[in-house]
Amino acid sequence: MRALVWHGKEDICCDIVSDPEIEDGRDAIIKVTSCAICGSDLHLFHNFIPAMLPGDVMGHETMGEVVETGRSLNGKVKKGDRVVVPFTIVCGECDQCKRGYFSVCQRSNRKKHLADKVFGHTTAGLFGYTHLTGGYPGGQAEYLRVPFADTTVQKVPEGIPDEKLLFLSDIFPTGWQAAVQADIQPTDTVAIWGCGPVGQMTIRSAVLLGAEQVIAIDCLPERLEMAEAAGAIVINFETEKVVERLNELTGGEGPEKCIDCIGMESHVTAAMPDTVYDRAKQILLAESDRPHVLREMIYVCRPGGLLSIPGVYGGFVDKIPMGAAMNKGLTIRMGQTHVQRWTGDLLRRIEEEQIDPSFVITHEVPLDKGPEMYRTFRDKQDSCIKVVLKP
Repeated sequence: MRALVWHGKEDICCDIVSDPEIEDGRDAIIKVTSCAICGSDLHLFHNFIPAMLPGDVMGHETMGEVVETGRSLNGKVKKGDRVVVPFTIVCGECDQCKRGYFSVCQRSNRKKHLADKVFGHTTAGLFGYTHLTGGYPGGQAEYLRVPFADTTVQKVPEGIPDEKLLFLSDIFPTGWQAAVQADIQPTDTVAIWGCGPVGQMTIRSAVLLGAEQVIAIDCLPERLEMAEAAGAIVINFETEKVVERLNELTGGEGPEKCIDCIGMESHVTAAMPDTVYDRAKQILLAESDRPHVLREMIYVCRPGGLLSIPGVYGGFVDKIPMGAAMNKGLTIRMGQTHVQRWTGDLLRRIEEEQIDPSFVITHEVPLDKGPEMYRTFRDKQDSCIKVVLKP
């Protein structure tokens, strides 16, 4: 089959690889009908996340049709089922899964020993996302093996286009969880850093959850226009001072809720000296991530407020103002998305036309165009916000 394969830093190719096979009774094989490139894939593209190996298949936003099943599924997942595949692989039986903490499933990471060493305790297995999370082949391919298929996949109905359903695999639940864990109240101002795909879903989730004022921060005109269309007040950090503008919009009090949809790769510019400091430390291998947004959120957030962090961090950060966070009494909530906790409700919202997640798609191309679309997405060329690939 054809698949997008990681060969090294900024080197992804469309290769011919072996078709996946049933390896366990709870496996299913999916014929992929649509997949997507995620901002998190760029962290792997840049080799900022450790433990990628040449030959690894990329991708964790996937949907398609079940074409083969293991013997232990007992009809829970059947040949011909149309499914979305969340990026989190979950057993459904461990203590964490029973509590709904699916992204930290205790059984699905088949390379648990690596995650234990790096994180202290393992997280769940993830599709297409380094050997720290199991080294599972991803879904930017013609076929995908899904372990624990009966508890991992979300069945979806016929008659709704892939484009409306595909993002149940990651960015829609990720944006939703980011807003939900911010505990949004009707009087809240919610500030969201980053208007990429996850940021766009977070903006719309905050609106659906009833925030009084949603403020979106970015520098790309096409992203800011998309955020404004959702009802957000926008701030271009290249032409405005973010902290001053946020204080102005909140009567000098700061936003109650701040959401970091950027994570480890904050934009580097001389106008934000800490980002230059972070980039220099990255070059010297003295720091792995650029946490400008995290610093700015801690500084500007209203005392007693809450920070929500769906943006991915991969390693070590420096100069975090913990004194400000502690003395202001801020709450910080973060983590990979517990996708399966949200997919049923979000599917209902799509069916009821509360939201159409396909709004974020700007490019739809064949799978073999994937390598060049990684570069287009990275460089923000051609007003690229979200890429869907068709195997």
